[in-house]
Amino acid sequence: MNNNIFWIFEITLKDGQLENLKSIMSEMVKNTNEKEPETMAYEWTISSDEKICHIHERYSNSEATVNHLKSFIENYANRLMMTGDATRFEVYGNPSAEAKNILDGFQPVYMTPIGGFIR
Repeated sequence: MNNNIFWIFEITLKDGQLENLKSIMSEMVKNTNEKEPETMAYEWTISSDEKICHIHERYSNSEATVNHLKSFIENYANRLMMTGDATRFEVYGNPSAEAKNILDGFQPVYMTPIGGFIR
């Protein structure tokens, strides 16, 4: 059974916040890459009109998810949310109770696996 936890987090940017978003993103990507080896994917994308940002994150398990979320809340959450509004958050996998306790604060839609595979 796959223990990965992953999500798509969508931010609708406020006017004039793209450069601030990019600055925070650079810090977060660098920190996550260097300090969180169980982060399997950490990709940021922007719509062609530069108003919608999607952040795709994948963690090897719930423990790695919790570690990332604690760092995010402590160091980046307030600054990131100043750049825009959270407009969608879908979490995939089977997060632990501890992970869900933290994730619930962001009001996600939980998508539980019912079939398929990951290679």
